[in-house]
Amino acid sequence: MKKIITTPKAPAPIGPYNQAVLTGNTLYTSGQIAINPETGELVLSDIKTETTQVMQNLKAVLEAAGMTFENVIKSSIFISNMDDFTSINEIYGSYFNDETAPARETVQVARLPKNVNVEISVIAIK
Repeated sequence: MKKIITTPKAPAPIGPYNQAVLTGNTLYTSGQIAINPETGELVLSDIKTETTQVMQNLKAVLEAAGMTFENVIKSSIFISNMDDFTSINEIYGSYFNDETAPARETVQVARLPKNVNVEISVIAIK
């Protein structure tokens, strides 16, 4: 059975999907982009600030499911410019312990929703 996870501390979905779905002990988050949940505005001043907003949005969704980044077992990062990888990786990495960091892929894509520069989703287990 699946349980829909939602929180006002992360952006509301902009399409026919939910912030996350919990099935059993496994949480699947939708991709998060840099929307400030309080204002609904994009946070695109620079790639580090944008990535921080994405990670804060993911943190809020994880917390709504009773989890933290320690529960994350898999991450998917989509970026519009591989030249931003180092900056994105620096911010992303600050949310994880190197010894217990999740598996991950990082993929450059042609375009992301709302023309953002980075989108991240995770899978976590309780």
